[in-house]
Amino acid sequence: MPPADAPLPTTWEDPRADALRAQPVWARWWYALKPASWPKLLVPAVLGQAAGVAHAGGAHIDGLLLGATFTLALLGFIVLVNDWSDADVDRVKRALYPRTCSPKTIPDGLLTRGALLGAGLGSLAVAIAAAFALERALPRPLAGASALACAGVFIAYSLPPLRLNYRGGGELLEALGVGAALPCWNAYVQCGEGLPPPLRDVLPAFVCLSLGSALASGLSDEVSDRRGGKRTFTTWLGNARVRSAVLGCTVVAAALFVLAPAWRALALGDEASAALLAGGVGAVSCTVAAVRMRAVSAEAVTDAFPAQALFKQRLHGAIWYGSVAVMITRALLMGRA
Repeated sequence: MPPADAPLPTTWEDPRADALRAQPVWARWWYALKPASWPKLLVPAVLGQAAGVAHAGGAHIDGLLLGATFTLALLGFIVLVNDWSDADVDRVKRALYPRTCSPKTIPDGLLTRGALLGAGLGSLAVAIAAAFALERALPRPLAGASALACAGVFIAYSLPPLRLNYRGGGELLEALGVGAALPCWNAYVQCGEGLPPPLRDVLPAFVCLSLGSALASGLSDEVSDRRGGKRTFTTWLGNARVRSAVLGCTVVAAALFVLAPAWRALALGDEASAALLAGGVGAVSCTVAAVRMRAVSAEAVTDAFPAQALFKQRLHGAIWYGSVAVMITRALLMGRA
């Protein structure tokens, strides 16, 4: 890596990028869409849909199909526009770590900046159109307006004039959008309620885990973000404090998986045995993840990319598999509160 005060190279050699540039256009677009990252949005959508189905006692096919269309199109917007927004700091990272950093869509010349922005905005238009179509199909009178609000969170994240992912607070927006807005919208299109009891029981823990994931995403970009002028919690607080915060989010989420349904039972007098059993599954998943994350945390220091990846992988296991396991448990116990 060049010294902190040294000018950065404007070109670099990387056989991986050469191989990608030689691929057909469709393969480069597939690479730009980053399918490995899709669970970050698909899991909250599934969580919301499952909660809506559980509350309604059955599934609306229109809600499933158009909800999936909205989620996938919104995902395309987020991934492509984030690459467009992050092009400059991605170029810094590639110059700093040409061998250890994966090829980036714009800096490595796989696709043009204009093409990504155009495709991303087109995906956003498809998402909003699907939401308004759903509003008429079911009907769900707030589907279109709430979809605009949900998309607005991610627009504020990446696009001018706010572009909060660069100015600071991007992690909080991500936790709001991924952890709350997306599951609530999908629950609404299924059952007509944004916060049905099955979702109310898991949402506090899921938001907490989503915040942990958003914080962890900045660990591998600490040096390049700082040098590129991007403000994140990692550039502000440093690697060690953010790792501790991520672990804290995981532990708090473990408690919330049980405390949220317990509070509902105590405050409202509801029967919540099934919710408590399902919450116990989530609590165990988070606890196991926290122990496994702590085992590698000391190694996940600045620029230790493999250890950071393992740290995040173990967190994502709790979010993706743990949350789905909670809803499966609720489904198996259907008929009990």
